[in-house]
Amino acid sequence: MDGAGGNEDYRAITVTRCSPRIGAEIGNIDLTRPLSELELAELKRAFTENLVLFFRDQKISFEDHVRLAEYFGTIGSHAGKKTHSKPSEDPRVRRFHFDETSVDGISGNAWHSDQSCAPIPPLGSILYMHTIPPNRGGDTVFVSMYAAYEALSDRMKSYLEGLTALHDGVLIFGDGTPRSEHPVVVRHPESGRKSLFVHGTAIRWLNGLPRDEGIAIARYLAEHARTPEFSFRFRWEPHSIAFWDNRCCHHYAINDYFPHVRSGYRVQIEGHAPPAPG
Repeated sequence: MDGAGGNEDYRAITVTRCSPRIGAEIGNIDLTRPLSELELAELKRAFTENLVLFFRDQKISFEDHVRLAEYFGTIGSHAGKKTHSKPSEDPRVRRFHFDETSVDGISGNAWHSDQSCAPIPPLGSILYMHTIPPNRGGDTVFVSMYAAYEALSDRMKSYLEGLTALHDGVLIFGDGTPRSEHPVVVRHPESGRKSLFVHGTAIRWLNGLPRDEGIAIARYLAEHARTPEFSFRFRWEPHSIAFWDNRCCHHYAINDYFPHVRSGYRVQIEGHAPPAPG
């Protein structure tokens, strides 16, 4: 079973598990003010242990949003040449607004890890939603790639060791977007755990194999990672926040609310190093 223990292990914040594999809701915290050393230490621990953190009733400003991100690293920029998100009044923050004019789709409506095509993919992303659809649509599903790796047979794990895949950003974001080669099995720099680092949005085949075999295995792994038991579906409420670790979880934004409004802002945290082989 993934994740951490119960609230008895925390002194400043509360951590309520959302599922056996992934996700925790954080309470007794106010993100509109700077965090204490103990709050921050516990928040970082909860992030490593639970892969994605959720916060409720947090009416944050751009400065609050950026401050939370900078506790974990440097603010990053999008690697893609084209994206559904838009600039905001603050160049560090991207606007994610979708409504009746969004006929070309929404951001994140496919299984993915954010911008895995970058030579150093983002560490994480923090999405704040201030407006949600009246019909309660627009959920986001998160999946543990630790769980996806650990559920593989020992023979498949051995087979995948040392293999790489080309993450082709041009497929998603157009010409001029990076293409990068990353290991199929990676090791998380904080938890030390192994996970799969493949998804069907940017990867067409695995390298070092006959082409048909590489395509078939890539498709199998992408489908395997969608197993419901590895996932948690987050239901947004106004002024909720989701903060996910791009290094070990994937996500899918459900587009079931058109033509209603779903609106918010996202900050991206730069990665510290390329994904390390598992």
